[in-house]
Amino acid sequence: MRPILLKGHTRPITQIKYNREGDLLFTVAKDMVVNAWYAHNGERLGTFDGHKGSVWSIAVDSSSTLLATGSADNTAKIWRIRDGKCLETLEFNAAVRKVEFSTDDKYLSVMLDNHMGQKSEIFVYRVVRSGSGSSEVYRMVRPNVAEHGRATVQAWAYYNKYIIVGHVDGTVCQYEFSPSDQQQSGSLKLLKSKKIHNDEITDLQFSADRSYFITSSKDKTANLVDVETLDILKIYKSDTSLNTAALVAKKDYIVVGGGQAASEVTTTGARQGKFEARFFHMIFEHEIGRVKGHFGPINTLSVEPNGLGYSSGGEDGFVRIHYFDDDYFGYKYDY
Repeated sequence: MRPILLKGHTRPITQIKYNREGDLLFTVAKDMVVNAWYAHNGERLGTFDGHKGSVWSIAVDSSSTLLATGSADNTAKIWRIRDGKCLETLEFNAAVRKVEFSTDDKYLSVMLDNHMGQKSEIFVYRVVRSGSGSSEVYRMVRPNVAEHGRATVQAWAYYNKYIIVGHVDGTVCQYEFSPSDQQQSGSLKLLKSKKIHNDEITDLQFSADRSYFITSSKDKTANLVDVETLDILKIYKSDTSLNTAALVAKKDYIVVGGGQAASEVTTTGARQGKFEARFFHMIFEHEIGRVKGHFGPINTLSVEPNGLGYSSGGEDGFVRIHYFDDDYFGYKYDY
């Protein structure tokens, strides 16, 4: 595969995400820049300017109307995609680590980092839209989600039933979301928690039907987890710390990425093979291929929704768009 190389950032990439149709790719990095790209050719569509700190997270709604970003400048912003206008700025007293739209786009969850002894929190907002694509947001709940240390990742399950939160100690928690009839109220109730990793959970991405999800961890594994029971279904083992993992659409594959930090590479000399995207068979847990390219750890992966390819963002500041070759679609796994 010959990748399309995107050179729109000057510092490490923190998250990339396709829209639902797969024709747009959104990228954020530690350089405060938010970029939108045409996925088919890598042409930059535009930028969203306004953050004053590293941008940690990005989310796009299912209609590609609204974009949400979370930053180290203690704000989350909601943007109108068509013209880059900032519609809302939500201010907090800590860095925003993760933003996510709910499955029906009615709610936005905002996860805060630990700050000055303050524990992680999640705010849930109700997003009200008008015909012009503008929005209003109403705060609904503000629970403490740090029972297991700093929260690192969060995502919505099917029908907005749960918010799944991953923690620095390797624990995942299942919160039941219950909106009320009133616009500005609701609740999050902790139902269960389970330790599924031995180190920090670095990424959490759901399947298309949101009945299971995959996590990556610094303990060098990625786990496939059932959303209802939090039971581990499959374990994919690597020889390096993992920063991200994603499920490949239309195929029984998963892809993971990570690698050693630059300081570790210098002292150990073990650079070879650490900066590759690795593909595993989802059912049989075997590694089936690797894709090279980045000159540093892979920080984030996003799979094209139609299964045509995937994109990776690295510590080197580059985003690489890959479209699978024809022989990929005809490949038969040797059981």
